Amino acid sequence: MICASRLTFTAALLTALSAPATAQEPYPSKPVRLIVASSPGGGTDTTARLISPGVSELLGKQIVIENKPGGAARIGSDYVARSAPDGYTLLISASTLVIAPSVYNDIKFDPLKDFAPITQVVVVPQLLVSHPGLPAKNVKELVALAKSRPGKLEYASSAVGSNPQMAMVLFMNMTGTDIVHVPYKSGNAGLTDVIAGYVPITMANMLVGLPHVRAGRLRAFGVTTAKRALGAPDIPTIAEAGVPGYDSVQWFGVLAPAGTPREIVTRLHREMTRVIQDKEIQKRFLDDGAEAAWSETPEAFAAFMRAETAKWAKAVAQAKIQKR
Repeated sequence: MICASRLTFTAALLTALSAPATAQEPYPSKPVRLIVASSPGGGTDTTARLISPGVSELLGKQIVIENKPGGAARIGSDYVARSAPDGYTLLISASTLVIAPSVYNDIKFDPLKDFAPITQVVVVPQLLVSHPGLPAKNVKELVALAKSRPGKLEYASSAVGSNPQMAMVLFMNMTGTDIVHVPYKSGNAGLTDVIAGYVPITMANMLVGLPHVRAGRLRAFGVTTAKRALGAPDIPTIAEAGVPGYDSVQWFGVLAPAGTPREIVTRLHREMTRVIQDKEIQKRFLDDGAEAAWSETPEAFAAFMRAETAKWAKAVAQAKIQKR
């Protein structure tokens, strides 16, 4: 007969021997969810779907894209911030992530403390566009039209605090105009209404807006970046078209929950930057008016996010936007 103490010892030994094998299970061992904090069809969603096949191939496991839109990306961002830091739930977010804390009181996460930055993915110059029926045909005419109708013209964008909305706030501050904000659940929904003529103006990221400009469904006044966009060199910058010094850019990046093991963050950074640097991927971004922009290290992306947070906090204060 085997005594109880021997059985207990054997069980303990087996447990001790099996524990390291579980802890050392290679990552990833199952599909990885990539949460898009906006609706399907928008710039964040487009970016996620462009890079996910290549990343899936390099990881050896499927990247499953899941959309969680709403609240200027707060819903999806908060979901990831509260997820297990095991590398199986990631966030791809626009720069709205670092703007939201300056304009909302009910933020449940800290973008600088609750996430482990992995890499920037792409920089998307935005386009100041209108329905073709708007009388103004260039930036100077648009400014003159807005000044002749203070508080009468409207612009569409996603919720207060979104990057497109802040780009319009910067435009109004620098031109002394008063254009009324019409908030939408997503930028894509607002863009649809501008194309339909319900609202005359919007800031659209080039991934989504440029094809409509090329098709004649929208009129482009200028790009928001300091230099002309590589994907649309024929479109002037807002700065050169009549608002000297104007510069605003939207970016997209991938993050994991804070506390995600360093080796997992490093692996994800390595595979994602390999995909972003692929010439075909870069060309596809450029064809849509965007520019690939990877981070050299996760720490570099974290430093960039800190700088962006400070920049937009200052812009919100200067515009005297009250927190909601």
